[in-house]
Amino acid sequence: MPRKKKPVIEYRHYSLPIDFPVLLLSGERWKISDIRSEHLHFHNHLEIGICYSDSGIMEIKGEAVPFTAGDVTFIPRYLPHTTYSSPDTASLWSYLFFSPEELFQHSFKSAYSSFEPNLWAVTGKNCILNKDQYPKVYTLATSVVEELKQQKPYYQENAYGLLLSLYIELLRIHSTNEMLAEQEAEHSLRGDFVISPALEHITKNYMTPITIDSLAGLCHLSTTHFRRKFHEIMGVAPLDFLSRTRIEEACKQLKSTDHSILSISGQVGFHSISSFNRCFSRLMGESPKQWRKGAQAEAQSAKASILEFTGWV
Repeated sequence: MPRKKKPVIEYRHYSLPIDFPVLLLSGERWKISDIRSEHLHFHNHLEIGICYSDSGIMEIKGEAVPFTAGDVTFIPRYLPHTTYSSPDTASLWSYLFFSPEELFQHSFKSAYSSFEPNLWAVTGKNCILNKDQYPKVYTLATSVVEELKQQKPYYQENAYGLLLSLYIELLRIHSTNEMLAEQEAEHSLRGDFVISPALEHITKNYMTPITIDSLAGLCHLSTTHFRRKFHEIMGVAPLDFLSRTRIEEACKQLKSTDHSILSISGQVGFHSISSFNRCFSRLMGESPKQWRKGAQAEAQSAKASILEFTGWV
């Protein structure tokens, strides 16, 4: 009997706006077809989706969970999933992407050590929340989308408050069953996405020295197996992903602060300005000084574009 083919898992990277780090994807472009993708995918930020029409299936951690119009989906970063509509339909969606730790770090009390649900304990059925069962979640999510669309005076302040309330509501829902689900969920996720602890560690500790051996240890894999598995899923080597994470953080600082390039290179984890310059030029196509000049000019224009990294996978 032939072995069951493992799903391909794609990494989709979204860069957030500098001034208000919440990305909204909305409009007619965001219709989901009825064709089931052979690839699961995951994101570098938390995703909140709102289904406005039709129905379909979302596959999450091996579960096929139905959705319908009025549902709100809550997908933590690094959680593989895919979505497809019912036959002969194309469901319409809006999506919000943001980093809770970055956005809410000053709003949460210091006692909160984690800003996101335990990835091992998340179950597919709890990622899709029905409007009738969770009317508050639906109202808050749609209100955030409308604020970001209309951009009335003080829209960022209002969107922030609504998004904070929404996120707390979502955390409460997930924490209710977390203890019961953790053991089963850990077993089901490790097989498909064993490198998640390494991604979490890089995201939170990119500015510190990180070795391949330490990342492999977090995933309970040998170094050789970890290298192979990481490249299979991410399309790049572990240290290349680390470098790109550091460069993305450097870009944020180059665009939004007056810190010196030397200072920024150290803050994001480079031990010398020369290695930072080489890595930055290789990934971004120009020197940090040239990139900063162009980015700051762009930020002053009437319509600043969102920084995008391409060719990651």
